[in-house]
Amino acid sequence: MKHLTNNLLNLVKVQCCICETNNIQHAGSGEDYEYDCSADIFSAVQCNTCGLVYLNPRPNVSEFEKIYPENYHAFDFSEEEFGFVHKIRSWLEAKRLLVFCQEVPTNGKILDVGCGDGFHLNLLRKYGKKSWTLEGIDMDKRAIEMAEKSGLVVHQGSVESIDLPANTYDLAFTIQTIEHVEKPDEVLKGIYKLLKPGGRLVIVTDNTDSLDFKFFKKRYWGGYHFPRHWNLFNKNSLSKLAQKTGFEVDLITTQVSPVNWVYTIHNWLVDKNAPGWLIKRFTLKSTVSLAAFTVLDIVLQKFKKGALLRAFLKKPI
Repeated sequence: MKHLTNNLLNLVKVQCCICETNNIQHAGSGEDYEYDCSADIFSAVQCNTCGLVYLNPRPNVSEFEKIYPENYHAFDFSEEEFGFVHKIRSWLEAKRLLVFCQEVPTNGKILDVGCGDGFHLNLLRKYGKKSWTLEGIDMDKRAIEMAEKSGLVVHQGSVESIDLPANTYDLAFTIQTIEHVEKPDEVLKGIYKLLKPGGRLVIVTDNTDSLDFKFFKKRYWGGYHFPRHWNLFNKNSLSKLAQKTGFEVDLITTQVSPVNWVYTIHNWLVDKNAPGWLIKRFTLKSTVSLAAFTVLDIVLQKFKKGALLRAFLKKPI
């Protein structure tokens, strides 16, 4: 891979956030094939006890603005920018969100942890009950600025330290967020505190029991999203994380997504210095490749091997 930058990041060594040990084996390595934020080669390891896959060493939290550049997709996932892909994803995500919210009361309060530009909150505002109170939390001021432009209530900070009243929310969800955070256990503890007794948490994250991880984990797996995905789960490790933080596990299943498949091909092409026109056929804007891998992942979903995990957790009454 030819780098546009020679910059190196400040990296720190870490241990498994669930077991709090260093009983690991090497899983894979790779570079930032998507945004080329540095010339580092990153290493992913897997805990031999719980199965958690994590970046080690990983960037120091002080490097956030470098690893999440201005053009990072989650800061502005708009119809203007992503066109037909945005329309299809909006339709699919709206259906999923309404399933998550089935047990939310008429005057319920919903919290999106890691809300980014407010994509999911905007869908709930459009398709959900008008009586619901919708709020978000995000650490990045750039994402918050985009969310606030659409009139959403978004709090800046980390959920584990933010000043919000305890035992307040009926439902919290964190969609494609838990893999980005420094301490997933502290994040879940923070959410636990904010939920009402009996409140529910829905987590959607990448699945390391997927077929694409099995075949491409050595270097090109799209779910690594080097160096932005710091903790990656399978059913066992996610269940252990939930139990460690006090949650009851109602269900952990899988969910269809073509994104990691598409970016696996993208990463391989970038590493091989393929022509730009070909690389562009495998991005979040590539309707043909996204559609093709959606069909593949639908088939895998029937065998409970979908690309994403979806967990339904509950705070005990």
